[in-house]
Amino acid sequence: MRAVGLLEVYGLTAAFAAGDAGCKAADVTLEIFDKNKPANADALPVPLIVTVKYRGGVSDVTAAVAAGSEAARKVSGVVVSRVIPNPEPGTEMMLKISALDRN
Repeated sequence: MRAVGLLEVYGLTAAFAAGDAGCKAADVTLEIFDKNKPANADALPVPLIVTVKYRGGVSDVTAAVAAGSEAARKVSGVVVSRVIPNPEPGTEMMLKISALDRN
């Protein structure tokens, strides 16, 4: 099982910048992004939160999250990040969910 790094950022542009930076910084792959438009969207720097998902070994995922966070901060900002070294099966199932293909 591979580690997963989750990086929530403000906006799709920041997500692409974070994904690119993370992949260039470490041996990781990206999984499909996810989105969330919170109830207080109008009060946020960008009214959409996007989750970038990195997969790989723990040290690579940690490096990718750090590089992605730095890149996203330069665009619009980071909400939160987390590295899960060994996701359990229920978490693995939830990682496949994405709202990006929905309105």
